[in-house]
Amino acid sequence: MTNTKGKRRGTRYMFSRPFRKHGVVPLATYMRIYKKGDIVDIKGMGTVQKGMPHKCYHGKTGRVYNVTQHAVGIVVNKQVKGKILAKRINVRIEHIKHSKSRDSFLKRVKENDQKKKEAKEKGTWVQLKRQVSA
Repeated sequence: MTNTKGKRRGTRYMFSRPFRKHGVVPLATYMRIYKKGDIVDIKGMGTVQKGMPHKCYHGKTGRVYNVTQHAVGIVVNKQVKGKILAKRINVRIEHIKHSKSRDSFLKRVKENDQKKKEAKEKGTWVQLKRQVSA
């Protein structure tokens, strides 16, 4: 084989649609609302070639810094040799989705606040740090 250097090389499975999910893009994809500061996951959708992220950003999580009619600007960390750079990329909304990575943290914060409130009423001390399950 020759030494291929194409923009989409090695993306045969990366940008392919899942089994029985080909065809028209669901309307729910376009109905989602993105705001500045939202955390989003980047996943290229092969059916829409416009505004597709480069393969190096596939599977990465970033923060929205700009919103336009059909696309959003995202700040993503990218490792370039020995350093990690904060890259700003523009991606159409078909290629992103809201990230669930922060949900468990926010849930834990809410639970900890509740525990603190109850402990303060009782006048006791409560352990809020996560413990290793043995």
